[in-house]
Amino acid sequence: MELEIAAFFALILAWTHGATLEEFTNGNNLFAANIYKEVIKTNNENVLISPLSAEIVFAMAQSGAKGKTGEEIRTGLHLPNTDEETRSTVKSVLPTLNGDGSFQLHSANKIYVTDKFPVKEEFKQVATSVYQADLENVDFGHNAETADVINKWVEKQTQNKIHNLIEPDMLDNRTVAVLLNALYFNAKWNTRFSERLTKKENFYKTARDVVEVDFMHDYNEEYSYYESEELNAKFLELPFLGDDLSMVFVLPNEKTGLATLENQVEKVFSRHNFAEISLNVTIPKFKIESTTDLKQVLENVSDIVRCMKLGVKKAFSQNEADFTGAVDLK
Repeated sequence: MELEIAAFFALILAWTHGATLEEFTNGNNLFAANIYKEVIKTNNENVLISPLSAEIVFAMAQSGAKGKTGEEIRTGLHLPNTDEETRSTVKSVLPTLNGDGSFQLHSANKIYVTDKFPVKEEFKQVATSVYQADLENVDFGHNAETADVINKWVEKQTQNKIHNLIEPDMLDNRTVAVLLNALYFNAKWNTRFSERLTKKENFYKTARDVVEVDFMHDYNEEYSYYESEELNAKFLELPFLGDDLSMVFVLPNEKTGLATLENQVEKVFSRHNFAEISLNVTIPKFKIESTTDLKQVLENVSDIVRCMKLGVKKAFSQNEADFTGAVDLK
């Protein structure tokens, strides 16, 4: 079985070198928890999101934001305290998001900017040298043509997995810029599941909603495992080929335990002391396709630490957004 992910805004990667990187990792995990809690309020389906992609895009935007717009983005996304720390961290992180050895991992950044106003040199330098982003001038007034240009870039970067990300009616003469991050991941499990051992079993969506699905099985293999009494759940780490990346499955001990886990998802995303033990593993086969509009999510997302709403609002307001650090609107 291969796992293939093409996502724009759930890979949550951990970096462990240096205090600022640690701060960035912790901030990303907290941001991911906030996003997850907000998304599930209005979505009862399976969800696939990439908080890291969202963080990269908004970190790019923050480098061109001024005043309260920049402050909201920094606070809402839990970015490091200074621009210098953010840029240093991003420069360290981005090279780890590209690999073509035992797995495919590809990240790309792109900024489409209106051709009606000049881009400021400082923002251009930060975008290209720190975020490794390509900048391209377009006429957003020709919205159908520009949407087609953007969508073709998206398709190319995601191996044709994501289509029609931008609708023409999202663009008009008032659009100043479109910032994109594409994240593509394709890998095989380190220990592959045998098709011969796959069979139908009951899967509990809830305690009363039961469906029969294909389950994959593996017996008496060494796996990284952790059991949390606090969360009343089991954690299983499955490495991908090469052992550089892995997926963590979290299983509540109770059939009705998912809601309890979701209420403490920041603890789910924190680090745990896994131990290698021999296990019999049973996992349902799954396929997830998900689209999430993060605009409303980011406007509503709350800061758990301060227990108050610190949403990213001004960045989405035509009257209040201040991105004069990126484009000269005079």
